[in-house]
Amino acid sequence: MRTTDPTGLPTTAIIGAGISGLTAGKMLGDYGVPYTCYETSDRIGGNWAFGNPNGHSSAYRSLHIDTSKHRLSFKDFPMPEEYPDFPHHTQIKDYLESYAAAFDLKRHIEFENGVQHARHREDGGWELTLQSGEQREVDLLVVANGHHWDPRYADFPGEFTGETIHSHHYIDPTDPLDFKGKRILVVGLGNSAADIAVELSSRSLQNQVTLSTRSSAWIVPKYAYGLPADKYFVTTPYLPLKWQRWMVQKMQFMTGSNPELYGLPKPNHKFFEAHPTQSVELPLRLGSGDITPKPNVTLLDGETVHFEDGTSSDFDIIVYATGYNITFPFFDEDFISAPGNHIRLFKRMFKPGLDDVVFIGFAQATPTLFPFVESQTRLLGAYAVGRYALPSVAEMEATIDADHEKFLGHVLDRPRHTQQLDYFIYEHDLRAKEIPAGVERAARRRPAPAAAPAPARAAVGA
Repeated sequence: MRTTDPTGLPTTAIIGAGISGLTAGKMLGDYGVPYTCYETSDRIGGNWAFGNPNGHSSAYRSLHIDTSKHRLSFKDFPMPEEYPDFPHHTQIKDYLESYAAAFDLKRHIEFENGVQHARHREDGGWELTLQSGEQREVDLLVVANGHHWDPRYADFPGEFTGETIHSHHYIDPTDPLDFKGKRILVVGLGNSAADIAVELSSRSLQNQVTLSTRSSAWIVPKYAYGLPADKYFVTTPYLPLKWQRWMVQKMQFMTGSNPELYGLPKPNHKFFEAHPTQSVELPLRLGSGDITPKPNVTLLDGETVHFEDGTSSDFDIIVYATGYNITFPFFDEDFISAPGNHIRLFKRMFKPGLDDVVFIGFAQATPTLFPFVESQTRLLGAYAVGRYALPSVAEMEATIDADHEKFLGHVLDRPRHTQQLDYFIYEHDLRAKEIPAGVERAARRRPAPAAAPAPARAAVGA
């Protein structure tokens, strides 16, 4: 990686001022790395900026975070004590505003001036074309544009003649569609599908709500024994993950997480072989008859939808809560892309063969996102100042394969799970193994200091 700044540090650009971009900026600032963050919107927060004018927020009006504040907080900036266990999205946005103010991050951000195109220079570094039409050159590019903003739809045969919307665009029962007194099909069984189905199934709205799922999902409670359930979720690097998963699978009956108990189809995977759904209210709404459970859709025929169990029903609206695509609109597609949400990144950060681009936040980290991003930026900071060095391309490729087997070898092969990982194991691997190994590599590659000149030999007879 070249450096053109007089300080000897790489001039750096961050794409995006969401969680990942803010955390990356904070860490680069701690290391004294000169950087600018380019943001398409007029505000920070990305996905957590409700109503974000750049269209990148998937927050709906009633959204509360599914991870408790105890797990979600940055390690160096705890959430306020007065926050509830599961904060509302407005509180998460306020928390990010406080984080940005505490570390003076906004002075590094150019708002409404996102990166439109990033071209890799043959001699290293990047040429950026911005919203303003300007072009800038940087040594290091940090990609932090998020992966929950480009909606992915299910591809069912046939055609539906009613209204169709993706959960990304859902705001509330009146916006952007009038959801009152309607026959509604929600497709999917992730957290957003559960939340939206619950909200729209309120009897006061006089709706008929059906929930359809392809793979089904294990439904885990948000509380256990009076405490946020994720407080009990800890994995250790000192026991094989296979053993730990086996123990959790044996104990799942204690959580009432089996969706068959509530009329949903049997999952086509074991507990924790796919991302579970967190919901307190969904089992109650299913058990109360407010939501009708159905298996996968087989055919769309006008306003009629056919299901795998041989039944069919008529609907006015379909809500697709079917996930997102990982998209990099500023790269040429034949240069860097993620078809089917697959992208090979060393430690989910580095593309082998390109040493001047770093990806931050591109993972479905269980059980927490913010500390996961924080752990990545520690490596980013050390790398930017030359204290950490990457292994060879061959070693990176081998590690990618090994990590894939470790984190994904047991999960469903679905676009949603291509980037899943266990935060506790990942963070330990970075902190205790990879960063120290990279520091040793950097020390070995650093030029040895020039030897001091030998003292002049005294004249004979002096």
